[in-house]
Amino acid sequence: MGILSIGGGENSKNFKRMGIFRTFIPCDSEGEAAMTANIFNDIPHNIPKEVVQTLVRTGNARIERIVSHGHASATDFWYNQPQHEWVIVLKGAARLQFEDGMVEMQVGDFINIPAYKRHRVDWTTPDEPTIWLAVFYEK
Repeated sequence: MGILSIGGGENSKNFKRMGIFRTFIPCDSEGEAAMTANIFNDIPHNIPKEVVQTLVRTGNARIERIVSHGHASATDFWYNQPQHEWVIVLKGAARLQFEDGMVEMQVGDFINIPAYKRHRVDWTTPDEPTIWLAVFYEK
């Protein structure tokens, strides 16, 4: 039995700065984890920026937990990533801006954003954390 690192990479430096530590989950010798975590545990509070935690990464897919608390993308910043992104709001609320309009998202709402579709986070609720689950994938 080995250990699978959850999180890490570029974001782990940010997590350490904010006092958030990477999570480790036991896995078998093939690197397959017996996932036993709860998506709502260890929600950070008083965060200066969105917190992005990679939960699972494979060759062509990545699953992230994103925690926002009144955060929005910078006015001149647009996501324009090469992967498709399926995202659901698990807690809180948010508003996504696309070049052709806005999408309001409440608990349970999800959207599939095609690769290279420019978008940004226009607003997340300031009175509670917004918890997103995002799946990035390639076809």
